[in-house]
Amino acid sequence: MSGLLDLLNSPMGKQLISGVSNQTGEPENKTAEVLSMAMPLLMGAMKKNASTPGGAQGLMNALSSKHDGSILDDLGGLFGGGVDQSVMDDGAGILGHVFGAKQPQVENALSSKSGIDAGTISQILKIAAPIILGYLGKQTRQQNVSSPDGLNGLLGGLMGGGRTAAKQQSLIETFLDSDGDGSVMDDLAGMVLNGGGRKKSGLGGILGGLFGK
Repeated sequence: MSGLLDLLNSPMGKQLISGVSNQTGEPENKTAEVLSMAMPLLMGAMKKNASTPGGAQGLMNALSSKHDGSILDDLGGLFGGGVDQSVMDDGAGILGHVFGAKQPQVENALSSKSGIDAGTISQILKIAAPIILGYLGKQTRQQNVSSPDGLNGLLGGLMGGGRTAAKQQSLIETFLDSDGDGSVMDDLAGMVLNGGGRKKSGLGGILGGLFGK
């Protein structure tokens, strides 16, 4: 199953990085670094929300309607004249839903890790969130996912599957439930950026794959 690594390494991922970079004025390598940390956090937060029947059903409803994947059909148009305010508003709504009160904490942690100011991080997240949901929507259609269990399996698979996904998920949940000391973010970012000491597979190889490291 294609995971987040494949998404960021794909032509669509490179278009996403380039578009977000142009929108924020940040270099592409910095933008890619933030996205490589932010996307697992977003995916993990969605998986956490989908662990309850109500949360899973809400996400399924969103994926079968507004976030069915059509946003991915014209990323060039999306980024062509600057990202539309309605997309940014949609992203803000998604972030509020999946991160809740922890959103500033997530933004500050990503900011301190990447050296990009929290306001720009917020902008990057708002653009990335609808695209990730669109990607999920497309995957649910392609794989005929129609149940909360199936959705959880899909999310786990996108996070690397098996033990890797479980480890990432527990780190993400600890981070979202933590008091914001940033230590879990260090663990998470270390695992995302360095592969957690494993060979570069799954999310660990994202930056390596992007920049030939």
